[in-house]
Amino acid sequence: MQFDVVIAGGGMTGAMLAYALQSQSSRILKIAIVEKQSDAQVKAPSLSFDSRSIALSAASVDLLASWGLWSELAPYACPISHISVSDRGHIGKVRLSASEFNRRSLGQVIEIERIGELLYQRLAQVPSSQITWYRPDQIVHITQNVDSQQLLLASGSVLETQLLALCEGGDSPTRALAGIGCKVEHYQQTALIANIGVAGDHQQKAYERFTSTGPLALLPLTRQRYSLVWTLNTDDAARLMAASPQQFLAELQQAFGYRAGVLQSVGERLSYPLSLKTALQASSHRVVLCGNSLHNLHPIAGQGFNLALRDLAALLTLTEQHADVGCYALTNSYAKVRQQDMQQIVSLTDGLVRLFSNDSKLLALARTLGLTLLDNCPALKSAFAKQTMGLSPQHRQEQQLTMKEL
Repeated sequence: MQFDVVIAGGGMTGAMLAYALQSQSSRILKIAIVEKQSDAQVKAPSLSFDSRSIALSAASVDLLASWGLWSELAPYACPISHISVSDRGHIGKVRLSASEFNRRSLGQVIEIERIGELLYQRLAQVPSSQITWYRPDQIVHITQNVDSQQLLLASGSVLETQLLALCEGGDSPTRALAGIGCKVEHYQQTALIANIGVAGDHQQKAYERFTSTGPLALLPLTRQRYSLVWTLNTDDAARLMAASPQQFLAELQQAFGYRAGVLQSVGERLSYPLSLKTALQASSHRVVLCGNSLHNLHPIAGQGFNLALRDLAALLTLTEQHADVGCYALTNSYAKVRQQDMQQIVSLTDGLVRLFSNDSKLLALARTLGLTLLDNCPALKSAFAKQTMGLSPQHRQEQQLTMKEL
């Protein structure tokens, strides 16, 4: 079977790429999606208190709107009107509001399954002649040809494609088959995530509070909930996972304070170890990496999926500029265009983890001075807000891609 693009991985990033290529391209591309799960169809979302969520930057929301998705997602999202960044035990703070920057919101928080459901609904409407699913299946061998990649699947199927896009996540098995290495750095931290019910109105405020064990984030959700991401050392995370709901809420309230109000209830708790995984290259011969297969970040600042969407936006633009969607000019341009953005976000998130996850008095003073300066300098605050909202990275990328086209 011959394809223009084969996507390894049919999760959020892979499905979004397939949708974007199919719906936004000026020509019809023949696409295959290889997904190891037996049922990639997202089930209709329930109104579960525990539904997992994702924070979308303002630029990501604009991008989803341009792709024809946001109008159907908006009713299920909670806008972020204000962001408060603070350092526990110190006076430094940064406060951002959408009105300061003439925006309706700084971003949106939405349950992941809402995006998944809509994506799979849209993909199910595409003729099988344009998108072919191989599931449950996975790539087990790659043969490189000058003008194509030949892929052997576990099922025995053989696919030939101009471009292979890896969207399998941080532990992408196909990345190694393609001969691309990955650098892994363990943070010795654990992320504990849960949804928290709050008394009163959360007023669409998001909080990022730095503690000695790492950042603690509360993101506003619909139905008067917060999405909690709490970075802890491994022992504390294990203890809090096993704690009663009352004990858990008491410790969370003590760690965070009352600026978000009284925390009343906690749903299902999940935890996972934190690490930084970055591929050693963003592309190779007729191969590109997207999303967590390229950069699997610490959740601090909530940049992961927003970075992935810019990967997809760059790839979409480049496929419009090249008749051969897997040619060297395309894959090389993709790597160059994504390198700066990726390096900046990796440096930002990694630097914040190291700066704020400690008890050093000297670093504490530096943090206080830095946050105070940022909050009181309009030029710095504006630049910080544009970076946080994804507006600066998206604008730079669009300029770069326009220059490539010219």
